[in-house]
Amino acid sequence: MRNLKPITMLSSLLFTFLSCSNDKDVDTNPGTVTNPVEGNAANTTYKPAFAGQTRINGVITNTPYEANVITSALTAPWGVKSLPDGRLLVTQKTGTFRIVTTAGVVSAPITGAPAVNSADQGGLLGLVLDPEFASNRMIYWVFSEAVGGGNNTAVAKGKLSADEKTIEGATVIYRATPANASTLHYGGRILFDKTGNLVVSTGERSVLQTRPLAQSLTSGLGKVVRITKDGQPATGNPAFSVTGALPELYTYGHRNPQGLALNPNNGEIWLAEHGPRGGDEINRLKAGSNYGWPTITYGIEYSGEKIGAGIQQQEGMEQPVYYWDPVVSPSGMTFYTGNRVPEWQNNLFIGALSGMHIVRLAIENNKVVGEERLLASENQRFRDVTQGADGALYAVTDGGRLYKIDKKP
Repeated sequence: MRNLKPITMLSSLLFTFLSCSNDKDVDTNPGTVTNPVEGNAANTTYKPAFAGQTRINGVITNTPYEANVITSALTAPWGVKSLPDGRLLVTQKTGTFRIVTTAGVVSAPITGAPAVNSADQGGLLGLVLDPEFASNRMIYWVFSEAVGGGNNTAVAKGKLSADEKTIEGATVIYRATPANASTLHYGGRILFDKTGNLVVSTGERSVLQTRPLAQSLTSGLGKVVRITKDGQPATGNPAFSVTGALPELYTYGHRNPQGLALNPNNGEIWLAEHGPRGGDEINRLKAGSNYGWPTITYGIEYSGEKIGAGIQQQEGMEQPVYYWDPVVSPSGMTFYTGNRVPEWQNNLFIGALSGMHIVRLAIENNKVVGEERLLASENQRFRDVTQGADGALYAVTDGGRLYKIDKKP
């Protein structure tokens, strides 16, 4: 294992603020305040809708911490979750699960999952454990499924066998339709909400043919859906007035949402999604709401042309809590609920792919009040980050590494 040096404390003004919870007040100090962490020129001249929506002040963690590389033997890991005993269950993009101990011992590939189309952005994607995993050993995951007419973002479930060598009874429970030949923008994160239902993010599949379907209530593309453990529409989903609206829809107007996290204080769901050239977003989900893609965006086409009418605000469409231009390519994320690093209480941690760091966002009253970049010197594409049973953060990278991030002893 390899240790990183603790982040050096810079001299600056300290400030105190309330945590992101609306349910309780917690005095906390997010760290040393600095200039915004982003110093590069934006791709656009678009203006934020409110102060602090982008390029917020930087913060630096004062508590000494370290990051250990537990293993570098994984193959394109995409999702990571902590098992009750503290080991980590990992999805590999190529189609298998692995279990890794905190000492870095990696299991043989766990078989039994349905075949994936791992081309480009596809593969075995996000995963979540059943809330009753300790007794039923059930796992739920998202994957790219090759079907007639192209590929789907699909959700499956199955039971981890007692010997941990296979997934028993793997069954596809949901498919985001229509299928398309594109191998991009699957979305692919999944979690359980506070009511015990599954929440899943789906992408709009990237191509111009499917991009408008993010706004269509009769399509499963570019959405967040809320379903039961059997894949049926969950009770209490928003009712839409459009004829043929899919009953599983929770929110719509998303591009390629690769991050989902449950705020542990109030049960709200937060989402990270990739923008085009500029316009990566963090959104706080409200049932039935439209998050705008591709009608409004803070990004532009990769060619430099504007997207649609080139507008960033429209009545009836939600604004992101925060956005980046240039992009960091946000992926898996989690709220920190540990107590070993006090500055991190209720902060949001996000793996950044093109940014090649872990984003730390300090949040107060649902607004971002500080941003920090962790592990930037590692030069890794951070694909997912989760909190372990021991209270530490764990992160996987496209290069096959699994990191443990925790207070320095």
